[in-house]
Amino acid sequence: MKEFTSIRQLPDLQEALREARYVKEHPFADQELGRNRTALLVFFNNSLRTRLSTQKAAMNLGMNVMVLDVNQGAWKLETRRGVIMDSDKSEHLLEAIPVMGSYCDLIGVRSFAQFESREEDYGETVLRQFIEYSGRPVFSMESATRHPLQTLADILTIEEHKSSARPKVVMTWAPHPKALPQAVPNSFAEGALLAGYDLVIANPEGYDLDPEFTRGATVTHNQDEALEGADFVYAKNWSAYGGDNYGKVLNRDMGWTVTAEKMALTNNAFFMHCLPVRRNMIVSDDVIESPRSLVIPEAANRVVSAQTILKMMLRDL
Repeated sequence: MKEFTSIRQLPDLQEALREARYVKEHPFADQELGRNRTALLVFFNNSLRTRLSTQKAAMNLGMNVMVLDVNQGAWKLETRRGVIMDSDKSEHLLEAIPVMGSYCDLIGVRSFAQFESREEDYGETVLRQFIEYSGRPVFSMESATRHPLQTLADILTIEEHKSSARPKVVMTWAPHPKALPQAVPNSFAEGALLAGYDLVIANPEGYDLDPEFTRGATVTHNQDEALEGADFVYAKNWSAYGGDNYGKVLNRDMGWTVTAEKMALTNNAFFMHCLPVRRNMIVSDDVIESPRSLVIPEAANRVVSAQTILKMMLRDL
């Protein structure tokens, strides 16, 4: 595998899950695979789980790891073509990328939506430049439109806890004070549908996601109706996608917060969230601290998902 930017790029999801289970049981079994190989992790945005889990995954495989935080300790980078570089940006990404590629064997990139242009965000300008110009296999550590390492960890977590072959999985919008990208909900919807789950997406009017990611799911604007009989509840905020409202916060209705009363509508569902989470906005304290909360096992599976993908990419070097 030379590129991993979407869970759809896995040759076979079930085979990847089997590989993930093996990785989880035998985390140090493949250290020779990464020996004398270097992973470069490039962060254009803040990170906790993604940075630590991907570093740990690479080290478990015997790799050397370099981490570049573009916003600290590096030249400010220009990403657009045709720009006269007479401002504070000293280096162009088109020179920086091949230089980075010459220092490593694999590159992970994390770059969020900027909300300046939907076309530019959904065109994945930064990520596509790394794929085109680095000369190295590239994997996404979250982009403007997807977070595939998170999605693989989410699917693995559901597989570990489901009690039926086709569980009802509800992804519900919840309020947040800031405008957040659609990457995690897009990616989770994509993965849940690929896994064959009964996926229901609940969000207020004006927050429908790009149909490219949700086609095949049930989409409703009634959260209570969606939650009835759910086996898993995945809470996440996202900003508006459509039209002139792209990237805007249209709603802060606290009635969408996932509370114990909301969870009582479900089939004793497990609660999931990718973290970090705004307590008592996205989810109440009692729900996230309950025995049915999977947020910590879900986060722990981030090492497994990253190691599974790195292992698959190393095999093809």
